[in-house]
Amino acid sequence: MSSDDDVTLTAGDAEVTVQAGNGCRVGSFRLGGVELLRQGERYGCFPMAPWVGRIRDGRFRNGGTPHQMPLNSPPHAIHGFARDAAWRTARAGKAEAAFTYDLTDPWPYEGRVTQIVSLTEDALTLTLGIETYGDSFPAQAGWHPWFNRNLGTGEDVRVDFAPAWQEERGDDHLPTGHRIAPAPGPWDDCFGMPDGVDVTLTWPEQIELKVKSREQWVVVYDEQEAAVCVEPQTGPPNGLNTLPRLVTPIEPLEASTTWTWSRLQRL
Repeated sequence: MSSDDDVTLTAGDAEVTVQAGNGCRVGSFRLGGVELLRQGERYGCFPMAPWVGRIRDGRFRNGGTPHQMPLNSPPHAIHGFARDAAWRTARAGKAEAAFTYDLTDPWPYEGRVTQIVSLTEDALTLTLGIETYGDSFPAQAGWHPWFNRNLGTGEDVRVDFAPAWQEERGDDHLPTGHRIAPAPGPWDDCFGMPDGVDVTLTWPEQIELKVKSREQWVVVYDEQEAAVCVEPQTGPPNGLNTLPRLVTPIEPLEASTTWTWSRLQRL
């Protein structure tokens, strides 16, 4: 199977299409024929690796070694390289598929990112792994879904969650290092949920969707008219500098998120 081929998974009336050649993003997520993700080449739900959010000035250190990443969102580097790469489809079945992407220049370390997409009649699970082929390096992983604000009929989506804190955001859109009490939206902010990410999206009288993860960090972005984003991730923005997770030859970085849903009425 070519890396350019889309992979479609089905379970019951749930259908997921993964675009391996376009950053291994979930390009479509349909329940009963209703599309929940914003459509477009840069939307859907893409994996973030080997970092999430912004790196300040594109710079990070691995021990005493400094590295400069391309500034793809000046003055910062944002969301890693995985979303811009063509992945390889390692295997694909009716309801589960696995994909791989080998880290390469300008990332200074050799390694591999794996994403497994698994669908059941009432749940979608995304699992990311980052491993090294040699030297240890700091990394992060997460997902950036663009959920449609409105499903075409009915009311706009409601986003409900109870974070323990909010990362204070500076003028440069990066956390200042201070934790504050969660503030009302609109948001483009990172929140801490030490018991694991647990966010509920409700399209009234249509669908309730729960986004969960064992990870403790979530970015919520709802400043766009067309969509809202709920992004589980292994650390805060600029985390390669402030809260690095080290990928070693014996300890890869692994993370997962599960979306479960229920119908509030027949679609």
